[in-house]
Amino acid sequence: MGFVAIYHDLTELRRLHEQEVAHLRTIQTERERADQLLLNILPKPVADRLKNGQRIIVENFPDVTVLFADLVDFTRFAAQHTPPDVLQVLNMVFSIFDQLTDELGVEKVKTIGDAYMAVGGLSLPRIDHAEAMAALALAMRAEVLKLGDQLQIPLHLRIGLHSGPVTAGVISGKKFAYDLWGDTVNTASRMESHGVVDGIHLSEAVYERLRDRYRFQDQGVVHVKGKGPMRTWLLLGAQ
Repeated sequence: MGFVAIYHDLTELRRLHEQEVAHLRTIQTERERADQLLLNILPKPVADRLKNGQRIIVENFPDVTVLFADLVDFTRFAAQHTPPDVLQVLNMVFSIFDQLTDELGVEKVKTIGDAYMAVGGLSLPRIDHAEAMAALALAMRAEVLKLGDQLQIPLHLRIGLHSGPVTAGVISGKKFAYDLWGDTVNTASRMESHGVVDGIHLSEAVYERLRDRYRFQDQGVVHVKGKGPMRTWLLLGAQ
């Protein structure tokens, strides 16, 4: 075989090798993108179990703290602004919330319209989950008020917190969805809906865990839909 033929063979081998390397890089990039999309939907420990082939994931957690936060009168704001403007505001708000959950070591569960659900002590176990979620609630309120001032639009939250057991699992069909169930979830939602504008409404279960480290406003006994009379508090801030 002559030098020219050898040169052409080596050139072709080099071309094929570079083509294969580029193809492998593309596959790796797409795999990383898919992994990131999965992490946007599911907590990392759950995503890892799905990637390892587990298809049915359901667990009971005896003690967590659930938070619901709702943008007050956002439906009215949405009716008065264009869809791109509405989406931009929601994206800014929820991006701030996502960053706060990461910083505080708690987890976003999902968004529901203009509402945000998070939990402490679930996939990232911690005994101080109520305190972590109180810190999250205070930070969320402060950041939303600051954002509203910056954008010169009315942005306000109602937040509810409750602690107790939950069942968590993956609902799988055409799309994966991670969710929580149980009375704790329902009660946290009721704390939000029975709360006040810019208020962080707590059940007694949360208050008892935080009472020595925070300031509160006693709301007395509140009749909560589906729950009956409950004594509740508003979280004002750290002591």
